[in-house]
Amino acid sequence: MANVAHEVLDELGIAGYPKTSGGRGLHIYVRIKPDYGFGDVRRAALAFAREVERRAPDEVTTTWWRKDRDPRALFVDYNQNARDHTIASAYSVRGNRRGTVSTPIRWDEVDTVEPDDFTLLTVPARFAELGDLHAGIDDVAHDLRPLLEWAERDEKTGLEGPADPDAGA
Repeated sequence: MANVAHEVLDELGIAGYPKTSGGRGLHIYVRIKPDYGFGDVRRAALAFAREVERRAPDEVTTTWWRKDRDPRALFVDYNQNARDHTIASAYSVRGNRRGTVSTPIRWDEVDTVEPDDFTLLTVPARFAELGDLHAGIDDVAHDLRPLLEWAERDEKTGLEGPADPDAGA
């Protein structure tokens, strides 16, 4: 799935910066132009997730409610862009016994990386060897217009907008 996400970003000319969540997930950071409000960012994130789902329909889902999802499908959580939602920043230590660390990775590591390998004990040496893999994130801020056009296309075909993560379980 992450390779499909990378493919979509490349086609859009958008630089994405992957990192482990410090848990089981993978986050992809994208610097965007500050021209967009919260609603636009959420719609763009959902449009991106749906495009990934279109390209890998047997592996990916954007269905919000767990009870409605295929348990074998990987959920692309566009609601990471929810109001007042926080995510583990790069290099932050997670509060677990293993001391896992949310760690930037290269795209060529996505398929083989073991997030549990990134801990308080291992990440300093990785950082010393590779440097900050997210160092260039502020070099370019990307325009959301292409993704918002996809959102409009989806909405015109009857697909709903982003689910409200605060509406219940």
